[in-house]
Amino acid sequence: MLGLYLAYEAVIRLFNPSDVAGWTVVIIAGNALMVDLATAALTFAMSQDSQNIRAAFLHNLADAAGSVGVIIAGTAIILFGWNIVDPLVALLIAGYILWTSLSEIGGVIRVLMLGSPPDIVTDDVLDQLAGLDGVADIHHAHLRQMDEHQPALQAHVTIAPGRWSEADAIKDRIKTALADHFNIHHTTLELECARHACTRANRVGHDAPTT
Repeated sequence: MLGLYLAYEAVIRLFNPSDVAGWTVVIIAGNALMVDLATAALTFAMSQDSQNIRAAFLHNLADAAGSVGVIIAGTAIILFGWNIVDPLVALLIAGYILWTSLSEIGGVIRVLMLGSPPDIVTDDVLDQLAGLDGVADIHHAHLRQMDEHQPALQAHVTIAPGRWSEADAIKDRIKTALADHFNIHHTTLELECARHACTRANRVGHDAPTT
């Protein structure tokens, strides 16, 4: 919203330029630039592993870029009286803010909406598990992106007839396969014996199963 509002104000000022106090703009923007660079330096290392910190880091960079743009615009106004530079720089800053926002928002929405991981095919995961020794069926599966680094799987697993005594070992094999082949370390598995397993259950999701 901030980027859109800034772009709107810049367009208005393109068609209706106003006087700008160049020195005031340069001094304030210079102070802001020092603060922005200091905070960006503090958040850079942590931004590699956290979407929240990366958003803060990108916000600091946007502020720093805005401060540089304002300094350039203020200098041009002081030296040449080019008031038109002010809205042009504002448009550039708005474009940068919108670009960084759009580049990050997809991953955030995927996590919030419990979307599946972009680099894992659900059917490949389920086919891998269904082929494990002792697994008769897998259904009601939910593969989702838990956070930016960790996918998670919830599923019902039917143990093959006569193998219920091996249920714990089979579950361990499932978790090992998920970790080794798909880097899935967060799992919630509901084990079902063959006699009491869900019937006509969806492979993915929970739409109207019968038991």
